[in-house]
Amino acid sequence: MNYYNEIKEALINNEINKKVKDYSKNKVELESYYNVGKMIYDAGKHYGEGIIKEYSIKLTKELGKGYTFTSLMRIRKFYILSEKVATVPQLLTWSHYVELLKFDDINIINYYVNQVENRHLSVRELRKIIKNKEYERLPETTKEKLKNNEEVSLIEIVKDPILIKSNNIDINNIKEKTLQKLILDDLNNFLSQLGSGYTYVRNEYKIKIGDTYNYIDILLYNVIYHCYVVVELKVTPLKKEHIGQVEVYMNYIDFNLKDITDNKTIGLIVTKENDEYIIKYSSDKRIKAVV
Repeated sequence: MNYYNEIKEALINNEINKKVKDYSKNKVELESYYNVGKMIYDAGKHYGEGIIKEYSIKLTKELGKGYTFTSLMRIRKFYILSEKVATVPQLLTWSHYVELLKFDDINIINYYVNQVENRHLSVRELRKIIKNKEYERLPETTKEKLKNNEEVSLIEIVKDPILIKSNNIDINNIKEKTLQKLILDDLNNFLSQLGSGYTYVRNEYKIKIGDTYNYIDILLYNVIYHCYVVVELKVTPLKKEHIGQVEVYMNYIDFNLKDITDNKTIGLIVTKENDEYIIKYSSDKRIKAVV
């Protein structure tokens, strides 16, 4: 088989397709790179890795820029990746895959593929969550469940630590009101780190318990899991009384705000310093603390 001529023809056809603006453009482009990647892979096995560098020189000379050795190796890696997954999601563009092909771990790639699909992320947004190491900040138990295609709860996909834009403020020495303002000023970023489906309800949500008024720092609702989310902000290390406070607020929402079709309210404590044992021995597993 003349691998070079086949590769060249496929790439020329792909360049022609790029000039055609229709709904199938992305699908055809991914299929083209898959086929080219397979031929590059086979050529490398047949003639040795050096042939790929030789092809890149000839393609660059005959077709112009864009076919460096690195580019051809990336296309080959795309083919190898495609063989490891059931289907190549069509919602992702080639530019999305260029960002993902930097990883060797298929579990990391699968996570970010799902995030692009579920959250409709642009390439720029994908680049941002990769830079923020969103997958790396997931709990190890959650990573293991995702690896095994097990269902994860709303609490389990919250990232830890939560990255909060500080605006040059010393976040280790601030008041709760200041922390709340920093979160609200960059609310979309905060919600994205919690997971998918979060909507903002209100901050300083007023509730009356007996003759006393209390204020929930931030109240959210998740439209995927159909439940309210109580968020409490603490600028001190986690204490057991924080758990009790959040439980009271969660129960109040369940009694007074939750609809019959809603699931039970969950609680999230953003704290200066976590204590795994306080959470471990908490009676309510719907509560999570993150720093």
